[in-house]
Amino acid sequence: MDIAERLKTARKAKDLSVYKLSQLTGVSETHIRDLERGDRNPSFDTLNRMVKPLGLSLADMFKESEDVSYLSDDEKELVECYRMLSDDKADKLLQFLKALV
Repeated sequence: MDIAERLKTARKAKDLSVYKLSQLTGVSETHIRDLERGDRNPSFDTLNRMVKPLGLSLADMFKESEDVSYLSDDEKELVECYRMLSDDKADKLLQFLKALV
């Protein structure tokens, strides 16, 4: 999946209109449409402004894998907290979560 497809897929996954994304990022609607069609390539600055409202990172935009993850804010917070745990605590948390499911 190329950057144009990732932008469009992420925007739709977040249920954002082009207008709303434009308001959140300061990137014009015309420019966003051109990017999503692949008619233009985003500058680093433009891409950087667009990824956060889409729930992505810059790294997500350049992954070779099709497995780009669209995490909610709560899911991102869980991942961040998990990463701060020691290996032992992370294992215990994972066991606890599996028991809840």
